[in-house]
Amino acid sequence: MSERVEVLKEKKKFTMPHAYVILLMIIVLCTALTWVMPAGTFERVEDPTLGRELVVPGSYQSVEASPIGVWGFFMAIYTGMVNAGEIIFFVIFASAYVFLLMKTGTLNAMVGAVLRSLGARDYLLIPIFVFLFGIAGSTFGMYEETYGLIPAFVVIAITLGYDRLIGGGMVFIGVATGFAAATINPFTIGIASSIAGIPLMTPKMTIFRVVAFILFMSLSSGYMMWYAAKIRKDPTKSILYGEPQREIKGTMTREEVVGMPFTVRQKVTLAGFILLIGLIAFTVSMYGFYLQELAAMFLIAMILTGIINKMNSRQIAESFVESAEASIYGLLLIGLSRSIEVIMSQANIIDTAVLYLSNMIQALPQSVTAVGMLVVQNLINFFIPSGSGQAVVMMPIMAPLSDVVGLSREIAVTAFQFGDGFSNMFWPTSVAVECGIIGIGMNKWYRFITPLFLMMFALQASLLVVGVAIGL
Repeated sequence: MSERVEVLKEKKKFTMPHAYVILLMIIVLCTALTWVMPAGTFERVEDPTLGRELVVPGSYQSVEASPIGVWGFFMAIYTGMVNAGEIIFFVIFASAYVFLLMKTGTLNAMVGAVLRSLGARDYLLIPIFVFLFGIAGSTFGMYEETYGLIPAFVVIAITLGYDRLIGGGMVFIGVATGFAAATINPFTIGIASSIAGIPLMTPKMTIFRVVAFILFMSLSSGYMMWYAAKIRKDPTKSILYGEPQREIKGTMTREEVVGMPFTVRQKVTLAGFILLIGLIAFTVSMYGFYLQELAAMFLIAMILTGIINKMNSRQIAESFVESAEASIYGLLLIGLSRSIEVIMSQANIIDTAVLYLSNMIQALPQSVTAVGMLVVQNLINFFIPSGSGQAVVMMPIMAPLSDVVGLSREIAVTAFQFGDGFSNMFWPTSVAVECGIIGIGMNKWYRFITPLFLMMFALQASLLVVGVAIGL
């Protein structure tokens, strides 16, 4: 009897759908929306100072509906894969470098040297890297450029005794939090301030943004350190515990890396890795390098690393192929996520969503309008994941709307900044890419990020209320 009960329990056990299935369900939902939401567009005009097209407030007009059918649904999946090609191939090139770097044993040897130096204080690496990536996102707007570094930090975290969430989070949560709590980010608050007709920096705004940056970065690193300490003490507390994990070749246990020698060749290889990170930061900020240029840098770094470690051309080529095979799960996830945008754009329902949500703000009491703006910007980010893209669509509407409801345009820019940036860690249109690179299911990411996201939202709302009170 007891065996039968156990069998029945096993049958009733809920199994979370595969990550691809979850994304496909979201794509189906968006396809259904194209049959419900009216199609419409705003008129757009070219702004010569920004070099971008801006939405003209009040110019929304209905257009002929073009709902997506079954055939269009499947074609959108292919189109999404093609449209995501730039990011997909960037990840292939970046992952190939990290994969070969792992083969040299350099990362393991480096971690061993750090552990011998820090001992039980290795947890300090978490806030150090979170803040470093946060500064990069907050100042010169680094974001997608860090995707190629995620695999390396996943390896480092696993070697330290943590899990993939900590490894990916050190990079992604760090840069995303900094990007959202921007101080001088030209791609978000730079464009938004220009459209709103206000200066990017004033003494009061600068102090406010620096304080906000410190608060958000402290919250992010504190949450990750809490989670890391919990799973270090008891690995069964890891959200990923018991889940089948794709093997990362070359990883070793903590004890094994502590005993590893750090050879001269590995030190030279590590110096190349550090130089590459520095070059990425420099070329992105000074020359505007993006995925194409950075992919070339990763490819060059991979070849040079192979030569330094006395690999022949065949070994380097085979390593590239192995890396691509290991990355395919995440690459397909990236392409699937882009299909959501394809469907909504083809059906012309993105501008309709913008109109509906902006109208909601006007109906709110003035006391909660700032928080209402924040909520709307969070929702809009599902439809427009790009920060600069959201700025040119929303700020021409939000800036004059803030005048009407009696709020400063600085508050409108801050609501945009928070709503656009922090929800990048939550909406599937954004996080599917990171989940694919980290190598985890989206359901696991949501279990990890939801408590932090809710705390962040509460802090965002509180800061907006303070901003209104101090006359920002």
